[in-house]
Amino acid sequence: MTATAETAKEPATSLCRAGTLTYAQSMEHVPDDSALMLRYADGDTSAFELLYSRHKDAVYRYLLRLSGHAETAEDVFQEVWGKIIKARSSYRPTAKFTTFLYRVAHNCFIDHIRRNKRHAHNTPFEPEWHSDPGESLETVTERSLARERLVEALAGLPDEQRDAFLLYEEGGLSVDQIAAVTGCNRETAKSRLRYAVNKLRVAIDEPAGRP
Repeated sequence: MTATAETAKEPATSLCRAGTLTYAQSMEHVPDDSALMLRYADGDTSAFELLYSRHKDAVYRYLLRLSGHAETAEDVFQEVWGKIIKARSSYRPTAKFTTFLYRVAHNCFIDHIRRNKRHAHNTPFEPEWHSDPGESLETVTERSLARERLVEALAGLPDEQRDAFLLYEEGGLSVDQIAAVTGCNRETAKSRLRYAVNKLRVAIDEPAGRP
């Protein structure tokens, strides 16, 4: 799955610029996300490829767990990166790139749900898990059940708490960033995250049916 088909066709007109050559000669310098986005705005498509590779998995997991539906996650994922591509010329590094990225992802998801009522009828995703050849059947089974409990617990959280948890867990966002992405104050974001973590911990430690 890729959102870069459009960008792959764009000519990398700035690859021979002096600034780019200087960067290439400095192998020890790793550009941050904002620098990559600015380089992409100047026409360096390889910068976008690196930016995309850094964040695509986490963004997809965020959307998948937020929606609980693979089809919805895939649709919104493509929309998110499409908006990032379109925003390259107007992007300004006024905040961390991840705050900008997940604000786009958050808003795209909300807009998708408002537009598309079929979300409720999509096929729910099944959590992927891969066993180690050295693991016992008992360990594999226990891990699988724990994942199932986590998925069920996430689905049972209020939307705001689930969103806060996934922004923290999948996006690696701080409480301040979560507040910025979701449009609430810091204490509200912190409270939502705390309640979500506590509820998930109880759900995983105490599977349904335990007295």
